[in-house]
Amino acid sequence: MLKLNHRILGNGPPMVMLHGLFGSMENLGGIARLLTDHFELHMLDLRNHGRSPHHPQMNYACMAEDVHHYLQSAGIQRAHVLGHSMGGKAAMQLALTYPEQIDHVIVADIAPVQYPPHHDGILKGLAQIDPVTLQSRLQADEILKAYVSEVPVRQFLLKNLVKQGAGGFQWRMNLDVINSQYQQIMAGQSSSKPFTGPLLFIKGGNSDYIQPHHREHTANLFPHAEVKIIPNTGHWLHAEKPELFARVVKRFMQVED
Repeated sequence: MLKLNHRILGNGPPMVMLHGLFGSMENLGGIARLLTDHFELHMLDLRNHGRSPHHPQMNYACMAEDVHHYLQSAGIQRAHVLGHSMGGKAAMQLALTYPEQIDHVIVADIAPVQYPPHHDGILKGLAQIDPVTLQSRLQADEILKAYVSEVPVRQFLLKNLVKQGAGGFQWRMNLDVINSQYQQIMAGQSSSKPFTGPLLFIKGGNSDYIQPHHREHTANLFPHAEVKIIPNTGHWLHAEKPELFARVVKRFMQVED
């Protein structure tokens, strides 16, 4: 297991927050600000992301073990967990592997299933950027534009570029491992024993990550799961409608403003 970079905000029962692929804890900052009055938020950078250590292994068993180790080192016996996309899969794996430590689970716009590869353009574009010789983020954006048309997606990805004191940049995320372990990141969850605690899937109304044909497999793993849909949002539903997202979370957690 790895010692994950973390930040603690707010007061109340502990809630772990896990970001998605190519991201960091900062991606959930908007939601965190809306939940700090109700929870002690433990915002983590998952392995090979943000300021957490790099490692050649990148699968959900490892990610769940990392978070479990964090809970133990922080003296947290039981916690809620909220995860978006890849972080949602890590949250589900954590609940399946260490159910005695997990209370409520909130999963933003992902199912516990194998997904086909769908980041080809992003990975190809990022591979064209040489951070050592890069002069500016604008130059990186020009290179990436040929592979990723959406401006917000490029801005999100390029947050991973960190300027070096002696000139040039470096990637904060471990691109080599993300590439080599990509099939593991796309993998689904499985377990001989279901997680019987409360779990909420929050789906973006315009997103196709959660499908009706995922229902049977999901119910086998999480028999008490609920689904809420936030209309007119995509995969980044928590960033598109943060107030509504936070309201759904608080209603599920039965806390009052």
